[in-house]
Amino acid sequence: MKFQGKNNEYIEVSVVDRTKTIELNNSKSSELSLVWFKNDNNKINIDAVDYKFNSNEIISLTEFHKIKTQQLNEAVLIRWNRSFYCVVDHDSEVGCKGILYYGASSVPRMKLNENDTDILETILKMLNIELRSKDNLQLEMLQMMLKRLLIICTRIYKSQQTYVDLNNKSRDVIREYNFLVEQHFKTKHAVKDYADLLYKSPKTLSNLFKKYGEASPLHFIQNRIVLEARRLLTYTEKSISEISYELGFSDLQSFSRFFRNKEGVSPQKFRSRE
Repeated sequence: MKFQGKNNEYIEVSVVDRTKTIELNNSKSSELSLVWFKNDNNKINIDAVDYKFNSNEIISLTEFHKIKTQQLNEAVLIRWNRSFYCVVDHDSEVGCKGILYYGASSVPRMKLNENDTDILETILKMLNIELRSKDNLQLEMLQMMLKRLLIICTRIYKSQQTYVDLNNKSRDVIREYNFLVEQHFKTKHAVKDYADLLYKSPKTLSNLFKKYGEASPLHFIQNRIVLEARRLLTYTEKSISEISYELGFSDLQSFSRFFRNKEGVSPQKFRSRE
């Protein structure tokens, strides 16, 4: 089912399986998605990396993820565009910027327990009911249901990461750092660049990320660059020199050394892999 507003804003909820993989593989400009897997053994290649997802796992995707479905048994796909609801503009409402969206070099994934599943099933049921409604409150109600869904998913994701050990201020700094990297990784490759934007010292950021227990601030930047390099090498016909320039490297040799160090193979060998 799909809601289409007067200003091209939309939200759509659909069930996808092996006969409808094109719906998952294709994403339009400014779209965000949640994919809720309802069966085991779903195999999907995302940004040239193979993933396996089982029942009651949820992943969040943006328009920038490149999807190739290898095996899809059944999943619920919830997709909307920025005109319907912008998570950046409304970050104070849902708090998912830099966590579920626009801030991860790997695919954010959540594993639902029984209580999580019951709550999200209820929200999904209400969302479907509102999709069938036809009154002047429909848009507002649908946005309300989506906000609730995003809030719950963000809470689940935080509870399954070391975010739970940080205070709100520390979480916000990490989220904003992640979001800034997403915006500037092609031109800003040093931690100091982002520390200046956040009015923090590089050492403060390093200590905070160490407490977070994930990649260092520098590794986070590098991982995002590598992700984009994999996308460009796999899904475009741009030359390696063009990719090097687009990603902010001064020359092809610097990019090749960087990529080989991170991926273990040269950009050319990565592109020509079977």
